[in-house]
Parts: sequence; structure tokens; C-alpha cells
Amino acid sequence: MFGISPIGWVHTLGSLPAIPLAIYMFARHGRIVPRSRPGVAYFVSMLIGAVTVFLVAHQPVSYGIGAVTILLLLAGYIIGRIPSFGRACKYLETLFLSLTAFLLMLPTVTEILRRVPDGHPLVTDLNSPLLLGSQASLLVILIVGLTAQIIHLRRQSKLAAFASPAKLSAE
Repeated sequence: MFGISPIGWVHTLGSLPAIPLAIYMFARHGRIVPRSRPGVAYFVSMLIGAVTVFLVAHQPVSYGIGAVTILLLLAGYIIGRIPSFGRACKYLETLFLSLTAFLLMLPTVTEILRRVPDGHPLVTDLNSPLLLGSQASLLVILIVGLTAQIIHLRRQSKLAAFASPAKLSAE
């Protein structure tokens, strides 16, 4: 079905949970939260997808996307544990993990458009206006989303800084 090999199904089904997990965390927290249950599940799902891409990829760009995804994923989950980054940790963590979600959705949308409906896909050419428009839309969503996340983090940081001295003087 859809011309997917058995290892392709492992890749697809292994990485699939990352999509609703990312949507849930973006909606609930405004970002991917690595030190949460959904964050851990996202990490595992993304890692399965990124590692197995090397077994199923047919184009060199896929290897690059897989490698960059693994690097960003590891950086996003490790940087919060490095105290020397201070307040920048949350911003870098948010940037890295949002980029992993983008790098998940880019090939996902491409593959869906190139395989569905089975036997008569919506897109047969990588230069199709539908495919290029979909990819451009994902890029716009990334830029707008990252901007909103940074604004949200800055507001949280200002509120926390404003509330901290008041708490200390009240105690």
C-alpha cells in the first residue's frame, strides 16, 4: 500500500506520534516542553523517525534532513541541562525543537502529496506548484510560530522578573 516497504512502515508509524504530540504541546504550552511526558514521547518518536530515515531515504537531501533533525533534537533536549547558557536556554531549546517539528512536517507533507491517493497521487513532480506552495506555507508557519514563541517567552520572563522582587519583599 502506497509503495511503502516494511522498514518504511516502521519509519512512518514510529515518527507519526510526534505530530499530535507537537501540536498538543504547542497548543498547551506554546512550545515543545522536553522535560514532560509528551516531551519524552516526542523525543522517542522523533528519534525513531530520524534514525530510520537513513534506511528508507532515496534522495540525498533526506539524509541531510535526518542528520540535522538528530542534531537539533539532541541539542534541544541537552541545552536545558547546561547551566552556563542561563536565560538563553529556553530560547535555544524552543528554537531547536520547533525546527525539529518543521523538519518532520516538511517531508511528511511532501510524502503525503506524492503518495495519496494511492495510485494517483496529487503531486508527481517535485516542482509542482501544490508541493512548493505547501512547503512555503510550512516555512511561513515556522517563522510566525517562532516569532510568537519568542514573544511569549519574553513576556513570561518579564512577568517572572517582575513578580520575583515583589515576592521577596513580601516575605
